[in-house]
Amino acid sequence: MAHQRNPSLGDGLKAPHTVSLKVLRLSRPALAHQYPLPNAQDLGISPKASLAYPSNNTNDKFIISPVLNLPEAFGSAYVGETFSCTLCANNELDPANTTHAISGVRIAADMQTPSTPAGFPLELAGPEGEGEAQASPTPGESLQKILRFELKEEGNHVLAVTVTYTETTLAGEGKAASGRARTFRKLYQFVAQQLLSVRTKTGELGEKGGIARFALEAQLENMGEGAVSLEAVNVNPKPPFKSTSLNWDMHTPGTGPINAPILNPRDVIQVAFLLEQQAGVEEANDSVRRPVPVDTKRILGQLAIQWRTALGDRGSLSTGWLTSRR
Repeated sequence: MAHQRNPSLGDGLKAPHTVSLKVLRLSRPALAHQYPLPNAQDLGISPKASLAYPSNNTNDKFIISPVLNLPEAFGSAYVGETFSCTLCANNELDPANTTHAISGVRIAADMQTPSTPAGFPLELAGPEGEGEAQASPTPGESLQKILRFELKEEGNHVLAVTVTYTETTLAGEGKAASGRARTFRKLYQFVAQQLLSVRTKTGELGEKGGIARFALEAQLENMGEGAVSLEAVNVNPKPPFKSTSLNWDMHTPGTGPINAPILNPRDVIQVAFLLEQQAGVEEANDSVRRPVPVDTKRILGQLAIQWRTALGDRGSLSTGWLTSRR
């Protein structure tokens, strides 16, 4: 006869959790594509025959349909954009279950980045006026939190989510007989990639009227999978310099509206700026750490880029301090 071991307290704690966790990324939908058959009427075929989303207004030369398509996968995460997701703690108890109840559900999250492998806590947004009712979802209901995190580093990121709750055993007439606190933790890994590759070059133009002048050039390449619209590319100069843009945003009287350039995947655009030393303005003396001795290089400023993706998601990126030889 086999020996049967008595159940221990540890075995009880290994029981399946009655709360599950779902983490869903929040992203904008995309316009669905369809591929109509060219010159279908000349072939005696209805123009709607090859359409995935037929409509009365058919254009056999336009592949984008008016139907929104929800993302089918996690997608790519890019530096400079905001990573958003919803955390859902679901009460998995059967509605007919009258012996157990869930209360005090709490969700906490922290993010591990390449520079902070130990992680740091994140702020979560919830429903307005959240109280005990939201923290005690009934069977079939869930507690939801929204997480937003600005991606500033390239490389592996790990989102760690911890769920704690109280599982209560009910006696007759809904009275609590016993309860215990339970917790579990899940990790979600993703990689943040560079959307815009930035290469810069500076050169001295020589003095004009005793004022030092420098030229700053930058190449921007779209490394992503979709098109982006450049909203602004500026230089935040460091005193005593001032910056003048030599790009598409230069205002010429009598011209029409300025159209922001659009970069398709692997497209490259080159921008340029003129940096001039301002007379009577002293050089800023702050805590900027110069990588080289002061007598060999001058700090000119930082390049700041803002863009939007195809469906309006914002992104921004700032370079480090740009220098030029004296």
